Amino acid sequence: MFRVVNFILAVIFCQWSPVNGFKATLPTLYEHYTQGGISSGLTTYPEGFLLNGKNITIVSGAIHYFRVHPEYWRARLRQLRAAGFVAVETYIPWNLHEPRSGEYDFGEGDNDFSLFLDFVKYLKVAQEEDLLAIVRPGPWIAAEWENGGLPSWLLRDPNLRPRHSNRPFIYYMNRFYDKVFPILRRLQFTEGGPIIAFQIENEYGLVGKGGSHPDTAYLQEIYQEMVKHNLTALKFTMDAPFNSYKNGSLPGVLMTANFQTDPVGQLKELKKLQPDQPLWVIESYPGWFDSWFDSQHYTMSTQASIDMTRAILEMSSSINLYMFHGGTTFGFMNGAIPNAHTPTIKFHVNSYDYDAPVTEAGDYTQKYNATAELVKQFLAVDTKLPQRPPESVKQAYGTVSYTGQLTVSQLIDQVPRADRVRAENVVAMELLDINSGSGQSYGFVVYRRKGVEVPSSSVLQITGYVHDMAVVLVDGVRETQAVTSLRQVSEFGCWQLGNGSLTLDAASSGTNKTLDILVENMGRRLSKKGLYDGDVLLNRQAIRDWEIVALQFHTKWVKSLTGWQKVSKTTGPTLFRSVLDVSTPHDTFVDMSAWGKGNVFVNGFNIGRYFSVGPTHTLYVPAPLLRKGANEILVFELYSPGPHLTFTDQPKLSN
Repeated sequence: MFRVVNFILAVIFCQWSPVNGFKATLPTLYEHYTQGGISSGLTTYPEGFLLNGKNITIVSGAIHYFRVHPEYWRARLRQLRAAGFVAVETYIPWNLHEPRSGEYDFGEGDNDFSLFLDFVKYLKVAQEEDLLAIVRPGPWIAAEWENGGLPSWLLRDPNLRPRHSNRPFIYYMNRFYDKVFPILRRLQFTEGGPIIAFQIENEYGLVGKGGSHPDTAYLQEIYQEMVKHNLTALKFTMDAPFNSYKNGSLPGVLMTANFQTDPVGQLKELKKLQPDQPLWVIESYPGWFDSWFDSQHYTMSTQASIDMTRAILEMSSSINLYMFHGGTTFGFMNGAIPNAHTPTIKFHVNSYDYDAPVTEAGDYTQKYNATAELVKQFLAVDTKLPQRPPESVKQAYGTVSYTGQLTVSQLIDQVPRADRVRAENVVAMELLDINSGSGQSYGFVVYRRKGVEVPSSSVLQITGYVHDMAVVLVDGVRETQAVTSLRQVSEFGCWQLGNGSLTLDAASSGTNKTLDILVENMGRRLSKKGLYDGDVLLNRQAIRDWEIVALQFHTKWVKSLTGWQKVSKTTGPTLFRSVLDVSTPHDTFVDMSAWGKGNVFVNGFNIGRYFSVGPTHTLYVPAPLLRKGANEILVFELYSPGPHLTFTDQPKLSN
């Protein structure tokens, strides 16, 4: 009887573990690592890490604040902590925080993404959820993100060389860091905040591939800027040991790893490179990203992911799971990557599901459960964990008809004068004298020439390349074919064909015609967009005196559109309007399987691109983007519309 009473009292006042038996109620992570006051941050010794003088195995996961609706930040971070992870990792995208040169937005602006940009709030929520933080402030973040996070207006300076100790680039970089680093300084662990480490650049060793050498003076510039602003937290670089060796590193700065295969071999190589430092894998991949024209959504089996994670942890290495929750690359913010085969550029889809432990829409997976079970075996100390938050409700709202439309010509008529430029020849969108001298960053650019004489069987040629996809119209009638297959990226209108020619339809012939070339920026990687390689020729004669119109689809402009016309058969790019009535807003997915190519806007906000080539065929709509009652859904379709819009409760990520 006495033993039974003691057992009951122990259960009430203590926590019992079948492995460790009875122990006092577990402390929170912060209670453990701040007990007795904070005297030091994250430090290293050859076999591991200390935080405030106490052993720590850093098991962290990547969740990007700019890929998750802010109303879901807390839930996603709690999911991470509930799985036993001790820290969250995030990038900081320069191009969102300085959308125009010299104009900064940290959540208080009036830009399309302002709502997503309060990273101070995000990091404080992480701390409230008992998580530490690892911050990678760029300037280059890669991340399948538009231009790797670099603002497009940098491309206006012909003397600027990104990611090098080039004085124009260093000037703009440091100007940005002068705004960002003082904010981050106050959020360091030693200042009472969550940040324990900062990355210096990102996979910079790859810059040296092909026989050249990375500009380590550039890395030193970043390091010194961090020192100048009293960023005293641990600093590190990150590269694949077998591919980069020490090429992307700095003397005295911790080297960390990323890789997809052979974890044991890679970590042994890392230890050879820095025998006096601990092992840390900053990017361990539980899945991968998708690009247009991929045959299927990329997946990695739970077993393969767990095997990789276990192998890393068994090497006494710390680990960051990239991604733990990928979220969504909303708007025009997807990136691009060069490819050795067709297509020569791979443009990333908007879903950043990544086959991660937590899905794009925040649902748990088998991979989540298995990862949570594994990591708890390797933590340096047991701490209190929260209950897993519930998944969001997903709603299939059914089909919605579109009730109005605006042709591309009617859209152009509503573009303000400030977004129109006259030029003798075609010009890259970045070089347009708009947006306070910062040029055009995203969307579509229209090269318009009125009063053109088009003889029968005329041939239009674009010298050089299209950056990235072009739709040609004569008097509003589309002349180019819809792109529906991979082979077409080597044909007229796509990025892969140089000096392409198009024979115009005989029905387009006549005098006083309006020629429009609509060019879409599909995603940057250190290159300008639009037409700029050379002349546009009609029957071998250069066309001059263009009106260039920036179709940027900013949220405020989208909301201001008027003059909706009755739906009719269209032959060119058209914006379609629908209204979705909602009694209770829930997460949903809009299924664009029956449509061609374009973008979807929910109450003015650009939720992303769709493209019939796949693999992705749905776009995620988080509930906070919807409101009770009428919701305006707009679709800008380049080719031919589907019969209606379908809202479903399931994603379709594969062909």
